[in-house]
Amino acid sequence: MVMRLLHFQQPGRSRQRCRDEAPLRREGEKAAAEGPGSRRHRPKGAAWTREAAVRASLQETLPPGCAARRGRGRRDTASGAGPTPVMRPLLLLAPLGWLLLAETKGDAKPEDNLLVLTVATKETEGFRRFKRSAQFFNYKIQALGLGEDWHGEKEASAGGGLKVRLLKKALEKHADKENLVILFTDSYDVVFASGPRELLKKFRQARSQVVFSAEELIYPDRRLEAKYPVVSDGKRFLGSGGFIGYAPNLSKLVAEWEGQDSDSDQLFYTRIFLDPEKRERINITLDHRCRIFQNLDGALDEVVLKFEMGQVRARNLAYDTLPVLIHGNGPTKLQLNYLANYIPRFWTFETGCAVCDEGLRSLKGIGDEALPTVLVGVFIEQPTPFLSLFFQRLLRLHYPRKRMRLFIHNHEQHHKAQVEQFLAEHGGEYQSMKLVGPEVRVANADARNMGADLCRQDRGCTYYFSVDADVALTEPKTLRLLIEQNKNVIAPLMTRHGRLWSNFWGALSADGYYARSEDYVDIVQGRRVGVWNVPYISNIYLIKGSALRAELQQTDLFHHRKLDPDMSFCANVRQQDVFMFLTNRHAFGHLLSLDSYQTTHLHNDLWEVFSNPEDWKEKYIHENYTKALAGKLVETPCPDVYWFPIFTETACDELVEEMEHYGQWSLGDNKVGAPDA
Repeated sequence: MVMRLLHFQQPGRSRQRCRDEAPLRREGEKAAAEGPGSRRHRPKGAAWTREAAVRASLQETLPPGCAARRGRGRRDTASGAGPTPVMRPLLLLAPLGWLLLAETKGDAKPEDNLLVLTVATKETEGFRRFKRSAQFFNYKIQALGLGEDWHGEKEASAGGGLKVRLLKKALEKHADKENLVILFTDSYDVVFASGPRELLKKFRQARSQVVFSAEELIYPDRRLEAKYPVVSDGKRFLGSGGFIGYAPNLSKLVAEWEGQDSDSDQLFYTRIFLDPEKRERINITLDHRCRIFQNLDGALDEVVLKFEMGQVRARNLAYDTLPVLIHGNGPTKLQLNYLANYIPRFWTFETGCAVCDEGLRSLKGIGDEALPTVLVGVFIEQPTPFLSLFFQRLLRLHYPRKRMRLFIHNHEQHHKAQVEQFLAEHGGEYQSMKLVGPEVRVANADARNMGADLCRQDRGCTYYFSVDADVALTEPKTLRLLIEQNKNVIAPLMTRHGRLWSNFWGALSADGYYARSEDYVDIVQGRRVGVWNVPYISNIYLIKGSALRAELQQTDLFHHRKLDPDMSFCANVRQQDVFMFLTNRHAFGHLLSLDSYQTTHLHNDLWEVFSNPEDWKEKYIHENYTKALAGKLVETPCPDVYWFPIFTETACDELVEEMEHYGQWSLGDNKVGAPDA
């Protein structure tokens, strides 16, 4: 009774509480234009000012009952009547009343009455990304169905009934909670772009009890298009990947579900929405202008990144809105991967990469005998310059060789002697070695499957490190750095000298080939540094052995339709919902150019000075050459004689051997004479 009397005694405080429950924040001229302050909401014959529009917006966001209490407060003040004699003594109870209010209400926040439900039958990398974005904004998440078999949507077939069944069961304990707002969303291909306060505000501004996401494309039954209400502005069709509503209304929504797990959830919700009586009774609307939900399918050209101070949003250009959830539905999951490299604050211009050091696997302090076992797969698939340098760099890796197993596939007879010499000199230093030479005639894709399967079948193989011979691995810590990033699949950035050619693609074209992403050049040139989720990697990458024995357990990773082995590998990895990451946090090395490499000479690397200048200098130019140019290293063994360090011993030997191998004498000018008899 005391609490009730105090409620009437403190109209001003009640009004303040209403404001606290529905905080108002400007969203710019566009938001005002679509709210009650727009021309179509103005009362006829009334003067309409900006202040009136703000008051109307505030009135719209108030919870039920707040407007009435605000009105009573104004009438009481206008009448000039003070507290009645009966109520005056109750002022003495105010301090006690507010203490009771503090105990009962505490520091309640609007988001305390928000619950996020999602369905995830297993913890994929997409689900972990969803949870990370939710935790960033302090959403309360409840995942339904973990461990259950999924019989829902697969490729283009309909499905998703499991989601409705699990939601219906979960809502049983919330059906009578009138103030509880529930957001139901997909998770594998969804990220949050903003927090609960903005979500709840936009939901209340929709003035409906249930709000579904909207799409440009109708799915799964196009015959229902004519039954949809006509929309003058915005997207017309219902999307089931995300919706929000009060718990009792959502309970009514799913009450009629009696379908199978393999049935279409979207078709079920669509039929309810297209029934005028059910739509009105449950009070359903669509988020036509993508203020809450952004479905990417059919809208790729509408959505861009919006970099703000210290944060990143996805902006819908068509409606000038900033959606709260981004859903990579249908074939748009790669675009979501691109957006989620940044949203919400995972990479900004102010902070750089904010999540690159999350979940690292530190190798510091671990003895050599306790380091993970790595199977190194080396692939020589075509004539390759500087193969001797490749093996030297492999030996320089800061990783104990007794924790490394070696698998080499050499397709080229031209390199047979070099490979055999390397194994004869250093093969015994590795835990084990296996060579598949040119005489066996194993195809590229089959050899790569063989290498991956060696690690897959060996429970002691913790990582599989695949390296092509055209990789110049100049950073000795590369293997350790990749292991420490702790990703299922990760590649170090490699580029060709002075070119934008690299070992990754930032996007794919419609037919699955190369397309340049907006950030590709910045990543290649190091203007944006981080760990990036990308659709294609090649030449060099590290795979967890546990991933090869689980998500990537298929033994034919390097065949896919008629694609090349590298594209087949990436397509198969993407198909299993495994993310491929690229790191450019360090300068790992570069790629060799093989376009003009010739094999007609004794020492073919001598002719690579223009195609691969960095490697040519490393092999043939003396290490003190630059010091001599600066005048810091000039030897004079006797008067008027100067020694300059120009070439390495290898360069001198190969020049002499190349001339002798040519077998012809010079005529003393610039012409070549007859061969030596």
